[in-house]
Amino acid sequence: MSGNGLVHSIQRLINSEERLRTPSPFDHLRQQMNDVLGDGGILKEVVQPGEGPPVPQNASVLIHYSGFLEYSAEPFETTTNLKYPRMMKLGKDLTLAGLELGLLTMRKGEFSRFLLQPCYAYGDMGCPPFIPAAAVVLYEVHILDFLDSGQVDEFIALSPEEQNTVSLSKLLEVVNTVRSFGNRCFNQSHYDNAKRRYKQALMLLENRETEREAEKEGIRTALLPLFLNLSLTELRLDSPHKALKYGNKALEIDSANTKALFRCGQAYLELREYESAQGCLITAQARKPFDTDINNLLRKVAMSYKDTLDKEKDMCSRMFRGLRDK
Repeated sequence: MSGNGLVHSIQRLINSEERLRTPSPFDHLRQQMNDVLGDGGILKEVVQPGEGPPVPQNASVLIHYSGFLEYSAEPFETTTNLKYPRMMKLGKDLTLAGLELGLLTMRKGEFSRFLLQPCYAYGDMGCPPFIPAAAVVLYEVHILDFLDSGQVDEFIALSPEEQNTVSLSKLLEVVNTVRSFGNRCFNQSHYDNAKRRYKQALMLLENRETEREAEKEGIRTALLPLFLNLSLTELRLDSPHKALKYGNKALEIDSANTKALFRCGQAYLELREYESAQGCLITAQARKPFDTDINNLLRKVAMSYKDTLDKEKDMCSRMFRGLRDK
């Protein structure tokens, strides 16, 4: 071996020994992390605390996450480039045991880091070509929201008779969760999915059998926002007749509800029933005279009505002029 070769070999050996003595990036992280299970397999650092209760078992979670290998600045997977990350159900959509167990310790709005040993991540085999064998991985997780879908699953699995024995407060919790799923779909412009969720919540309420007036009133109160949601969703789906049906159902519960009057006004405008649209909107305006949306739509209806009358007048004039010329 030449002198230079010997020098390089010695230098590599020295560098390797120094690297072994120098704490790695993950070693630095471990010093500021807590042991989730007590076996060292899942370590956690809370970067930004959340609020409210922790994520329940079998919940559906909306999260941004990124996974990193040691000595790598770029994630091997991430959702941070997505405007709307998909809702994932625990026990079904997440494949890493460590990530799921870590999520159960988190609260809404929380941002945390998790260091996962291979047995809680990709195992001894890894996941070639991205994850090497027996790799320790780091996940950064931001929980945006979660819904207790496990509670919904349990309720829907009951027979109709069993559902009727569940307390009204529990039923309303389930309905609110299903409606929240619908709202999230609506906000992402997935209107067909939103409609399906709203109708599911509606069915759960309408299937409730009770003779107690207090329960009937509670159900009517819960039905009102669902009818309003469905009315707006049908408008987005270009179904003004159905939108009008749900708007009128809302008015049957609360005849002075301005949102319901506004939805009916929108539906009548789409159907070109301008007088009916004006009637609904004028009633809504009387309750909220300074509401910008109501006033703008009322002006739009008036202009559309005038244009239609002018066109009809012009057409009649041309018809009579043609008769006189004969």
